[in-house]
Amino acid sequence: MTPLARALALPVRAYRLILSPWVGHGCRFQPTCSAYALEALERHGGLKGGALTLHRLCRCHPWGGHGYDPVPGSDPAHDRAKG
Repeated sequence: MTPLARALALPVRAYRLILSPWVGHGCRFQPTCSAYALEALERHGGLKGGALTLHRLCRCHPWGGHGYDPVPGSDPAHDRAKG
């Protein structure tokens, strides 16, 4: 993991450790946004992984999407089906 990706992963890990138990488990997506963020940062690095994470967080609202939404490149069958 690049230094930038490590730095961006720190607040995500802190959220998972401190806030997530209090907020609850009501994520609309699978994997959860925090798991998605950590995988995107690990797989794609700080810049692209950070952009993917930001895009995902912007879609995480009551009128946004829901369901299975893996990190690009983690599920080739899903990537092919999306086109």
